[in-house]
Amino acid sequence: MSARADAAAATRERLLAAAWRHFATRPYEHVRLREIALEAGVTVPTLHAHFHSKDQLFSAAFLWWGQQEMTQRDEAPLGDARAAIRVLFDSYEAHGTAILRMLSQEEQLPTIRQMTDAGRAYHRAWAERTFGALLRGTRGGLRERRLRAIVAATDLLVWKILRQDMQLDRRDAERAMAEMIPCPQAREG
Repeated sequence: MSARADAAAATRERLLAAAWRHFATRPYEHVRLREIALEAGVTVPTLHAHFHSKDQLFSAAFLWWGQQEMTQRDEAPLGDARAAIRVLFDSYEAHGTAILRMLSQEEQLPTIRQMTDAGRAYHRAWAERTFGALLRGTRGGLRERRLRAIVAATDLLVWKILRQDMQLDRRDAERAMAEMIPCPQAREG
């Protein structure tokens, strides 16, 4: 029984990896389940046995990738803004274009919207935890405004503007993002 369970887990892993590669490189509507099955070395009925629909496969692949992403991002040292931004840029450089593609489709597909909303919630929690030292000693409205500023400054779209639109090299883009993060001495105004 263990060999069968191991084989099923390996098949599921191959399907998720193949699905993520397809969903990360093409619009949702252009992704074909038969191509994912072929890449994973299984039949379409086997794919359907693991994931009953394209939406379920997409959600599972996004969550599979997201777990890996969270593990990497959670390695960012607390209280070290520049190091945290380096970790963040590692993620954005590797997967930013794929996430931007998904964001462009979130209004058309509820499945994508659920995943991008979950990503936003995770990013806020990550920013609050990672940059918590900058929030220490603040309360109420000031704390919330400072947290919103940190979340916005570290958002994927800021990376896009700095790296893709302005074509800054990575070092200058990281520095620019770090300079957007409010410092503890900022006054309420």
